[in-house]
Amino acid sequence: MTLHIALIQPQIPPNTGNIARLCAGADVPLHLIGPLGFEVDDRHVKRAGLDYWDKVDLWVHPDWFAFRNAIARERCLYFSSNAEREFTSAPYATNSVLIFGNESEGMPARILEKHPDRCFRVPMPGGIRSMNLANAVSVVLYEGLRQLGVPHDPTLEHVSAAKSESNGRPRPSRRGPRKRSRR
Repeated sequence: MTLHIALIQPQIPPNTGNIARLCAGADVPLHLIGPLGFEVDDRHVKRAGLDYWDKVDLWVHPDWFAFRNAIARERCLYFSSNAEREFTSAPYATNSVLIFGNESEGMPARILEKHPDRCFRVPMPGGIRSMNLANAVSVVLYEGLRQLGVPHDPTLEHVSAAKSESNGRPRPSRRGPRKRSRR
């Protein structure tokens, strides 16, 4: 196991479902820290996670203190739009837990104050406050996997072969829209 994802009091079922599907695809555990803003068996959570829920290594912690008792502090990296340092400089390590705040309140201020050296942000040069939680988790998770050198999916070897056969450019999988001639 390389990395873990943890969500503090998530509130929007489809976000959590999408993150669960991401975790299943990346083969990383998902920790949900309560109280949750929904039931884990909520139909919106299930629908967003599609039929991948049986592939998710899911851990539900009733509250922050139960989570802290289960996870060593030195494993934790916190991600917030209010942090100073960029996520690319985070010290990703095998078994790190990538922790995210919820959709409306973000990372609790007490965590940002207590662990400023372990808090990181995804830059938003477009002038918006933050990105969707599921998108932020995706960006951070795959940067961590990249830095750790986690091998890619060997079933995708055909993509690399196609690139090398076409001078480094990926081959299009289908043609673009046809132009219609005027009659």
